Amino acid sequence: MSAMANEEKPLRKIAEAFKELEAAVKSETGEVEVARFSQACSLVSPLFGCLGIAFKFAEIDYVAKVHDLAEASKSISTLHVLVDRDVEAGTVRKAGGHARNLLRVKRGIDMVKVLFEQIIVTKGNSLKDPASKAYQQVFAPHHGWVIRKAVAAGMYALPTKEQLLHKLNEDETSAKAQMQNYVAASAPLILYIDKLFQTRNLGVDW
Repeated sequence: MSAMANEEKPLRKIAEAFKELEAAVKSETGEVEVARFSQACSLVSPLFGCLGIAFKFAEIDYVAKVHDLAEASKSISTLHVLVDRDVEAGTVRKAGGHARNLLRVKRGIDMVKVLFEQIIVTKGNSLKDPASKAYQQVFAPHHGWVIRKAVAAGMYALPTKEQLLHKLNEDETSAKAQMQNYVAASAPLILYIDKLFQTRNLGVDW
């Protein structure tokens, strides 16, 4: 029995949740609720666990920061408000701050987007190339040598594509369809979050 059999179809849940966020980004108000965002992002957390030791650091970091945003959602309505509050308080780059955590969570959903894009176009059963490319593109520029070295070593313990799909309770055709849905829905959301920082002259490469 697969690890997530009781969870029905986690990929489908992720794709549906991010489609809702995409709709919010494209709505007239263009406001994304912190609560809805953190809930959707929490659905992604088990994916990091499925990838094994190579992404253990990412899983721990991502889960903690999504939890922080979920707590913040009790008193902060939208992502706009969340970033503006940290700007006003002068705590945008403060470790543990909500805006900094939002940027880290955005990297997590971006990494999964690139991973899915690569899985869709890569033939064969190995996840090493897709996972390596996703890591290099999104996380590596922000990591020191020690973490990069540990991730490279962990790449040899990745599950096969078949094992990953089994854990996610999907076959290849259905998985690729849901991955494509996530890629399409997450792209405008990632741009939206980048813009929240760039329009306030905060940058995103820190």
